[in-house]
Amino acid sequence: MHQTEEYQTNNKMGFKKLINYKKSLSLFAAAVLLGTQQLMAQGVAQGTTTTGTPDSMANSDMWTSVGYYVLLFLVGCVAIAIIGKILKVYDLSQRMQGKKPMNWNTIMGVICLVFIIAGMYGAYWSITVQGSMSLPVSASAHGADIDSMFNLTTVLTLIVFVITQVLLFGFAFVYRGSEKRKAYFLPHNNTIEKVWTIIPAIVLTILVVFGFFTWQKVENSTEAKGDLNIDVTGHQFAWELRYPGPDGKLGPLNYTLTTGLNNLGIDFKDPRSQDDLKADTLVLPVNKSIRLNIHAQDVIHSVYMPHFRLQQNAVPGLPTFFKFIPTITTAQMRVETDNPKFEYLLYCNKVCGGIHYNMQKVVRVVSQAEYQDWIAKQKPYLTDALKQELKIAAAKSNSQLPSNKLALNN
Repeated sequence: MHQTEEYQTNNKMGFKKLINYKKSLSLFAAAVLLGTQQLMAQGVAQGTTTTGTPDSMANSDMWTSVGYYVLLFLVGCVAIAIIGKILKVYDLSQRMQGKKPMNWNTIMGVICLVFIIAGMYGAYWSITVQGSMSLPVSASAHGADIDSMFNLTTVLTLIVFVITQVLLFGFAFVYRGSEKRKAYFLPHNNTIEKVWTIIPAIVLTILVVFGFFTWQKVENSTEAKGDLNIDVTGHQFAWELRYPGPDGKLGPLNYTLTTGLNNLGIDFKDPRSQDDLKADTLVLPVNKSIRLNIHAQDVIHSVYMPHFRLQQNAVPGLPTFFKFIPTITTAQMRVETDNPKFEYLLYCNKVCGGIHYNMQKVVRVVSQAEYQDWIAKQKPYLTDALKQELKIAAAKSNSQLPSNKLALNN
């Protein structure tokens, strides 16, 4: 009798605690929802009443969305905690009444089964929906090797992912705790150890060796006869392009020579520099070896052209290089993507400052004839104002040089 009264007292205390706990959580959830509404209202107000800069408005929208999802996550955690407390009290009441308590092993096993089904559907959705957003066929010669390496790695890791996750959560459901059987204790098994050590080692070795030779070929930027050398210089927040003139050679750079007019620090005392050309668009002749000479003037930037499977850091004081052969013209890619306004783009793939996103340059791949016509219209870096600043005698006119040698390194 005394024990029954004690159970009833504990039960009442448990329900009182639950009620107080639910009150606290309800107040917290209400505060969270109120904060969410205020954040959303603030975002709407800023979008309609303020005249701030695009940067400030973008940052405001970003933090509003982040705060919104954080609050949603907290509300979800509170809901789960309330459900857990309710189940705990229900389980306690079942024990007090002498009834069979909740079978938590079965509950956890079912949760694992639901989780693996939902997770596999999520993986399928990600592959089919987000996978369709992948880039089109590579527009460079080396890009096919990069894509092959990426696809092979993705397929192998996907197979391993499916097998391991199905086994992990499937075993948790099939072999969940039960009074009808006893778990088998397996302290060690040499065969299992060999299988899960040797097989992954072989697969990883193949991937590493394949990747090593592919990367070695991709990163081979040794200058060769016939390469078209183009300087790409990054600074906050733009890219500067420099093409060789009729002599087919780029002059040297010296940062100590940098001025307002000579923003790249070109050494115009070197004859090779005096016909170098300035361009606003990175125009490339198709099927020709391009060698990018990459520089940075302030912080680390990164030359990134995803359609060419190309990325190389631009490091201050340390020139880097990348060679590639564009294989698909812009006109052909417009047909391939069914987008008449398609353009290749050069991005910066390093977060280099507040206007990092603005470091974009149009990249246009054209035929050799179109390239020759375009390069003949570009203006030299050595302008009349710069000649006066450097006190350089008037350079020989480009029109006196044969037009068929423009910007060719042959």
